[in-house]
Amino acid sequence: MARREATTQGREAIPTIIGAGITEKWYFTHLQAKYRVHMKIRPRFFGKETVFTLEKKLTEVLKNGGRAIVVFDTDVSTWNKAEKERLEAMRKKYARNNRVLLCDSLPSIEYWFLLHYANTNRHFGTSKAVILELSKHIREFDKTETFLKNPKWVDEMSADGRIESATQRAMAFGTTGESYTNVWKAMKELHIVQQKTAQESRENRIDK
Repeated sequence: MARREATTQGREAIPTIIGAGITEKWYFTHLQAKYRVHMKIRPRFFGKETVFTLEKKLTEVLKNGGRAIVVFDTDVSTWNKAEKERLEAMRKKYARNNRVLLCDSLPSIEYWFLLHYANTNRHFGTSKAVILELSKHIREFDKTETFLKNPKWVDEMSADGRIESATQRAMAFGTTGESYTNVWKAMKELHIVQQKTAQESRENRIDK
């Protein structure tokens, strides 16, 4: 244990992505490949979307000296009082922990995807409502393994400065509106936004 702690202190731990399901898993998998980001994506850290389950996985990462980026939806907490209380407790518990980054979205991560195309934080009652709107921009978007494992949708969503736009919109809206997302924090933490800007600059120089 002492050796592990010494190693962790001697270098910055690679962040582990903890997510609710296959959408988060495939999204970050494609980002990792596209931008060559140093992060850990393990199947066991994706599963049921409850605060209890997420925190259990989070605790495992911290016990092993790691850093955790937790990506999850908060739609259930809007109507489930117990889940809302667990969520508030988790936020309070890790508010000052610099090895934990909570990246929640209301109603779901698909709202973060939508911000790549639309400047809106209007009310979406369910994740299905967001997906319906998102499908106008990403044709045939579907929360299935068959669709999500193809990197094309992430490639298209990341093109033309859309991640930058989504980040700026999410930051401007904050978390007090009808819909919100903190996934932009993961983009900053993983330096994806900065990497994208640098990559586009190189491509522009080559084109000239």
